[in-house]
Formats: sequence, structure tokens, C-alpha cells
Amino acid sequence: MRKNHWIARLAGLLLISYTLLVVGVMAAGTAGTQSDPLVTLSYLNDTFLSQLLGKVDERLAARDKELTDKLNAQVQVDTKALAEQYGGSVQTGDNASSMDTFVVVTLAKDETLRGEIGCEVMLRVGTATCVSPSSPGLIDETDASTLESGKALVKNHLYMMTIDDRGVKATAANTKLLVRGGYTVS
Repeated sequence: MRKNHWIARLAGLLLISYTLLVVGVMAAGTAGTQSDPLVTLSYLNDTFLSQLLGKVDERLAARDKELTDKLNAQVQVDTKALAEQYGGSVQTGDNASSMDTFVVVTLAKDETLRGEIGCEVMLRVGTATCVSPSSPGLIDETDASTLESGKALVKNHLYMMTIDDRGVKATAANTKLLVRGGYTVS
């Protein structure tokens, strides 16, 4: 009888091993299916990561453009408000001028530069005269005097336009002026 007991134990152990083997094979057979795919490290490094970084770069570029556009719009609004508040102007193109820096303006003979109130000019090359419909014409900041209409500007003197419709007319070709403030050339 003992012999039979040992055979029963062996048969039970074989049955349990077979059951575990079948369950293991079934579990291994379901891994890597369409519904539960296996992911390899090379897929993560080569494909997934590059796609993810591409999407992140696209979103960052879009956000950067959006913020840059907002910032530029705000700068324009603030610049315009400051120009209106302090009486200067910010212009672009041939008659551009900054409110805090000088720019070189070249005038041909008989061209006239008309400045806004607060515009400053300094004659550097050539000759020019004051243009003004009434007195005073320009204020000579260098020697604290006034310059009447038709009178010649002195080189390297700084002149300010303190009343509307004041300007400087070039009387020589290629007259160069340093200008700070809003102006137009005609």
C-alpha cells in the first residue's frame, strides 16, 4: 500500500506542475498582444522619445511666438503712451528718431527738417538756416540765445524747437545734422 501512496504523490505533483506550466504558458501567450503590447527600450529611445520631444518643441515654439507677439503689442502700446505723455514721437522709416538718442540726418540743398516741440538738432556738416514763421525761431542751447528765421546755424551748437512749425533748411548739399526727437523732412 505504501507503494501506491508514493505513486499518488508523484501523480499529484506532476498534475500540479503541469497546471502551473499551462497557466504560465497562457499568461505568456497574452503578453505582447494588440491590447497589451510589449514595449522595448529601443522603441522608447528611438521612436517614442523623438516623437515626444518633437511635440514638446512644437508647443514651445507656438507658445514662444504667442508670448513674443503679446510682448511686442504691449511695447507698442506703452511706447505710444509715453510719446503722447512726454510730447515726443516714435516714427519709423526715413524720418525716424528716438526720444533719447541722436540720429544722423542728411539733407540735400533746400530740404527742410521740421521738428516737433522738444526736438533738438546740431549742425555737423554743411550749412543750414533757421526756418520759422515768427519769433523766436530756435533756441541755441549752447550759448542760451535765440536764432531768428533766416539766420545761419553755427556748427556744433545744439538747437531746440520749442514752438510748433520750426525747422532747419539746408543751404548746402549733403548737410548732416544730429537730431533727437520727432521730425519730418520735406
